[in-house]
Amino acid sequence: MRVNERIRIREVRLIDEDGSQLGVVPTQEALQAARDKGLDLVEVAPNANPPVARLMDYGKYRYEESRKEREARKKQKQAQVKEIRFTPNIDTHDLETKVRHARKFLSAGDKVKVAVRFRGRQNLHRDLGRDLLLHVIELLEDIAQVDQMPRSEGRDMSMLLSPNAEVMQSDDTENGAEEESA
Repeated sequence: MRVNERIRIREVRLIDEDGSQLGVVPTQEALQAARDKGLDLVEVAPNANPPVARLMDYGKYRYEESRKEREARKKQKQAQVKEIRFTPNIDTHDLETKVRHARKFLSAGDKVKVAVRFRGRQNLHRDLGRDLLLHVIELLEDIAQVDQMPRSEGRDMSMLLSPNAEVMQSDDTENGAEEESA
C-alpha cells in the first residue's frame, strides 16, 4: 500500500475516516486534509479509476492487521501424518484394531499413512498387501479419502489417507460449540 507522499497520482477518490465519501479531489488537497486531522492518506484501491484513498491512522491499521493474522494463525491446526503399519498376513481382529486407531486419527483431523511391510518371502506376494490396503480403504471410506493410492517403495507398500471434508466441517462446528460454552 502506498501512503502519504508515495501516492503520485494527480487526483484520488477520497474516503473519510468514518467511511463517508468526500468525492474526487486532487492528491495534494487530500494529503493536506489528512495532515490537518493528524491521519495518513492510504491508497486502498490503486486499480480503480480514479484510485481510492482513505484517511486513517496507518500505524494502527497495520497493528490491527498483524493481530488478525496472529489470531488466524493461532486457530489453524497443522495436520500431522500418523503412520499405521501392517504385515500382509495380519489377523482380522488386529486389522480391526488398527483400523479403529486410523479412524481416531482421521476424526482428529490428521492424515494417515497406511503401510504394509514385506519381509523375506512375503515380497513374492505383493498382491496380498495391495488387497489389504484396498480393504482398509473400504473400511474407512465413510471418514477418509485417498490422497495417494497404494504404491510400492522398496520393501513397503503404502498409501495416504486424509479426512473427508464433511468430517472436518463437523469437527469445526463441534469446536465452535465448545469455545462458546467455555
